[in-house]
Amino acid sequence: MALTGLPPDTDADVARVTEALAMITPRWSVRILLALNAGQPLRYKELAAKVPWLRDGQLAPKLKQLCDTGLVERTEHNPRHVTYGATDRATTLLPVLPLIVTWAEQYLEKPEQPLPAIEQVEDSLTLLTRRHAAAILWVLKIRGEVSGPALAQEVIPGSYWTNVYPALRQLVDDGLVATNGNGQPYRLSPAGEGLAPVLSALSAWSAGQPLAQAGQHPVWGSAQAAPGQRMWLSRLPRGQAPTTTPAPARTDQTPVWQRTALFSHATPSRPLAALPTGGPRR
Repeated sequence: MALTGLPPDTDADVARVTEALAMITPRWSVRILLALNAGQPLRYKELAAKVPWLRDGQLAPKLKQLCDTGLVERTEHNPRHVTYGATDRATTLLPVLPLIVTWAEQYLEKPEQPLPAIEQVEDSLTLLTRRHAAAILWVLKIRGEVSGPALAQEVIPGSYWTNVYPALRQLVDDGLVATNGNGQPYRLSPAGEGLAPVLSALSAWSAGQPLAQAGQHPVWGSAQAAPGQRMWLSRLPRGQAPTTTPAPARTDQTPVWQRTALFSHATPSRPLAALPTGGPRR
């Protein structure tokens, strides 16, 4: 069943990315995946020691949720010996995270105190999982400038056209969409356009394709890699050949999420919450 008024292949792409974002955005999910990717599968108490900010009773439902989505595997060796490990599906997702950090550092409003990379990832994911966010971004990328009613016909076909405005206004407040005022067409802001490497990589991952194919995404890709895409290609897992600029040989075998200091065992510097309105910094 079509979710948008876009062509079937594009509609399916939007649905897959929306589902992928919903899998990883819930609070603490990315941190748990990073902890599980630091080595061998862990027992519950070993994992709990790596995420000490989670109170008693919070980790178990998070693990069940990640197991249900296929990102974590629970292995029962015997009734008294159970371990948790990240699946191959989760491992192939992690190289997307540095892309999100790069985008956040360039476009998100800079706080008074610099945020750890993991919190930049969490804040960015919060923006992208706004209601109808993916569909709106796809339509604006494809159509360029478009009126609110025309946008609504493609984002939520069959619904009253004003229903798109709460989501649209939120994306304007978040700085991903721009307009010259009430009644004026909407378009992607520079921050919205800058999401291309992130969204194309998420699309490739959600479709089960090698991340090297992200640069050929029909909506967000480009024939010639942009600077952000070249950065991403240089961080591909060993064994995945880039399709544009070749990556220099690496002697450092440390996983990318550890090289970029995405994960810290320290208590988060602040509670995870939606980004304040005000949008990306200019």
